[in-house]
Amino acid sequence: MPPEIEMSRLDEQLVGILNRRVSLFLEKMRGVQQPSRTMFNDLDQQLVWSMIDRVNQGPLTSAELKTIFRPMLSAGRQRIKHLRVAYLGPQFSFTHQAAITRFGESADLVPVSTIATVFEEVNRGHVDFGIVPIENSTDGRIVDTLDMFTRLPLRICGEVLVHVHHNLLARCDRSEVSEIYSKPQALSQCRDWLSRNMPQARLIEVTSTSTAAQLARDKPNVAAVASRQAAIQYDVPIIAECIEDNQNNVTRFAVIGDAVAEPTGSDRTAILLQIPHRPGSLSEALEPFRRNKVNLTWIESFPLRQPEVGYLFFLDFEGHVSENRVKKTLKDLESIPPDRLEILGSYPRGQADG
Repeated sequence: MPPEIEMSRLDEQLVGILNRRVSLFLEKMRGVQQPSRTMFNDLDQQLVWSMIDRVNQGPLTSAELKTIFRPMLSAGRQRIKHLRVAYLGPQFSFTHQAAITRFGESADLVPVSTIATVFEEVNRGHVDFGIVPIENSTDGRIVDTLDMFTRLPLRICGEVLVHVHHNLLARCDRSEVSEIYSKPQALSQCRDWLSRNMPQARLIEVTSTSTAAQLARDKPNVAAVASRQAAIQYDVPIIAECIEDNQNNVTRFAVIGDAVAEPTGSDRTAILLQIPHRPGSLSEALEPFRRNKVNLTWIESFPLRQPEVGYLFFLDFEGHVSENRVKKTLKDLESIPPDRLEILGSYPRGQADG
């Protein structure tokens, strides 16, 4: 059979198979008492991702196959519940990419201008969930996100890990670039490359990588540090790829809302902890983690607002609040007692696509 005829037949079969797959999902969800909760936990997508990683033998990569399956899964979920998700915009930013990765293109993705606004939109019930950056492997914590957890009673109910690859975009040759625009974090994550390769260019901070891409499109002798998606959207050529100094540059995004994620066996729990401001109190607070063999994965401190003196600690550790060792650890912490202890949520650990 000629290849073009076989491809045409396969395309027709794919249309029927994809529609049948969504129909079976809808049939299954009709028998679920709390479909919104089941959809958020997203076991269906996790099983599909595991299947792809297990059986794929190419030529498509697993990441490419997931980008094909993701819209289908998202479209099925939207037929059960119309999800609205706020994210730190604008479109084609890395947070937008994280929102698509977690909820798919069919969700109603709402860009807002600040991290605080994402939290406020979720808290007011204007959206179902929010997506905000929480940590970068190069630059560390995102202070604005941690601060908002101290202000509003929202929980972390998921995480998305995104490999952040920065590119240099311009409509001119590299030697002709006099100004380079991007958000502060992106410029920071590429500082060594830019210093070595673009010493003649002035670095200028703007609010987002998408804004930078628009400036590179519209202004002569201007370049932007931005994503491949931004380059495609704003039709600006990439003149240097993957210019981030850390080739394993990953940003962790938090999914915020009021959903409770079920344990998966590979989970994290996050808490806010305020302890007495005296010598040895932090060591005392960390002892229950050692004693109960709970692995701390992240600890950050930030000062209390005046007139209070001391620090709040943001702790992230392996395990789910339903596990006995985590319950025992939290009980031991309460016995100190802390000035403040809030469980921000337990959620499945994310895996970064390439």
